[in-house]
Amino acid sequence: QVQLVDSGGGLVQAGDSLILSCATSGLTFSNYAMGWFRQAPEKEREFVASISWGGSNTYYADSVKGRFTISRDGAKNTSFLRMNSLKPEDTAVYYCAAARKRYSTQTTSWDYWGQGTQVTVSS
Repeated sequence: QVQLVDSGGGLVQAGDSLILSCATSGLTFSNYAMGWFRQAPEKEREFVASISWGGSNTYYADSVKGRFTISRDGAKNTSFLRMNSLKPEDTAVYYCAAARKRYSTQTTSWDYWGQGTQVTVSS
């Protein structure tokens, strides 16, 4: 079965960096676009970043452009989200996602989800 496992979250101070990982299994990794979403308390899940199946196209939410970088490693079947210059407003549960066909910033476009990893940024 398909499984996505998110990891790498933690408690950091404003200005620090974190790298989140999403290890996948049960799917042909190169056939899937990968994405990251986040959900803060009392808010809807929102799009953060995505990368195409071949890694040639990346998209970022305006709130993270210039600070976050999404990547993928085919040898490890893993996607990553490098988060620099973290701000308290980045505090949320971050979720990895995978899409086989069409995908977008909408959560309904994605086929599989990780369990989420908590990122807390103190001021």
